[in-house]
Amino acid sequence: MFKNTTVFDLEEQMASLKLTSRELVEWCLSRIEKFDSKINAIIEINPDALQIADELDVERKWGDSRSILHGMPVLIKDNIDTADKMMTTAGSIALQAHYAKTDADIIHNLRMAGAVILGKTNLSEWANFRGERSISGWSSRGGQTKNPHNLAKTPCGSSSGSAAAIAASFAPLAIGTETDGSITCPSAINGIVGFKPSLSNISQHGIIPIAASQDTAGPMAQNVMDVAILASFMQKNYQNLTAGFDKFSLRGKRIGVVRNLFGYNQELDDVINAQIEKMKDFGAKIIDLEIRSAKELSKSEFTVLLFEYKQALNGYLSQTEDNLAKSIEELIAFNNANKNMVMPYFGQEYLIAANETTNLNDPRYLKAQKEALHLSREKGIDWALQKYNLDALCAPTTGPAWEIDYKQGDIYSGGSSALAAVAGYPNITVPAGFVDALPVGISFFSTANSDEKLLQIAYSFEQLTKARQAPKI
Repeated sequence: MFKNTTVFDLEEQMASLKLTSRELVEWCLSRIEKFDSKINAIIEINPDALQIADELDVERKWGDSRSILHGMPVLIKDNIDTADKMMTTAGSIALQAHYAKTDADIIHNLRMAGAVILGKTNLSEWANFRGERSISGWSSRGGQTKNPHNLAKTPCGSSSGSAAAIAASFAPLAIGTETDGSITCPSAINGIVGFKPSLSNISQHGIIPIAASQDTAGPMAQNVMDVAILASFMQKNYQNLTAGFDKFSLRGKRIGVVRNLFGYNQELDDVINAQIEKMKDFGAKIIDLEIRSAKELSKSEFTVLLFEYKQALNGYLSQTEDNLAKSIEELIAFNNANKNMVMPYFGQEYLIAANETTNLNDPRYLKAQKEALHLSREKGIDWALQKYNLDALCAPTTGPAWEIDYKQGDIYSGGSSALAAVAGYPNITVPAGFVDALPVGISFFSTANSDEKLLQIAYSFEQLTKARQAPKI
């Protein structure tokens, strides 16, 4: 129903009463029922989705349309609070039967705009920050999500279910979250568009946390237009991010190609280089460069994540139901007591390391935080933008999907998410082509609050290259 169809098209059909929200929701539910047994992207369906759709159809019938999202189904990653009959568990059976008392701020925004919260999507348990040898897309509650393009391949993570669901056309829109690569990697590997907005633009309230300095919810869809529409409503303050969209926005733009973020897969490099040549043909000014600080980030970033994880997750868990884990320490104990179900493939080293940190006044944390921001901003993205007078930077998002391997864990070859993730800057991945019949993406990223310009560049690239192809489920 919405393959190669934008939210604008669906809203037009509903506005002219050719399509109802109920019909659209029923179509999504039917497709999930037909195909999700193979993909395992959905962890829970909203039992009230059809009733909500009916109520929104009545509103529209009486001439009351709240927004372009009126009656539009949206899937939500299962680490985002929804105050309804669905649980919020981060994919962990430790939070089985946790029902949020209030909506996350972004969910409140969507409900007010008339969106239908269709269901929750599976994820890498605890947003892929539990153990060293993790398996993307696996959770103790939800099992293993698979890649619709090849069921033996990883969907990447941690927003695995959201990405796979959009690739499989289970809904027109989905929301994921990212601390570092958790929107961009699964989006690229599943052949869709994923956008990590500027950190300051999206409320973190009601999202099971890792680190306040990096956690960002973001939209995922089959095209840039839909991503921008959803992002507009997710922001703390609504802004129409599609207003300046133009197929030829790339013309005259100065795009920096971060060459030291290439080199881990030759076929991927060939695909991205071919698309860079097309950008030149479309009038973009291409400048090759290196950001050497990108390779220096990992140690300071990891220290920051461990310290912030303890503080943030303890705060979230302390407000859950009395029979559930109320702290990381209790969560670790639960996992140990239920290790056959929770840890059949990998452990909880990150939880243990986070629990051993002190507080956010610790000199080790303060030093790592300062260094991480300096490397990602002043010596990283902002340095490159200013030195070469650029509008944006680009690089391959990540390598093509690898085999799901329960013995070895993820076989991650490389990626370009860290600079924007640590800096808190926007990053968008757009389908760029295929390597061995597996989709790959190109990432565009820039400085703080450049979200609108970045979306315009991504939209132009998408419209002029048309690289996305749907999986043949």
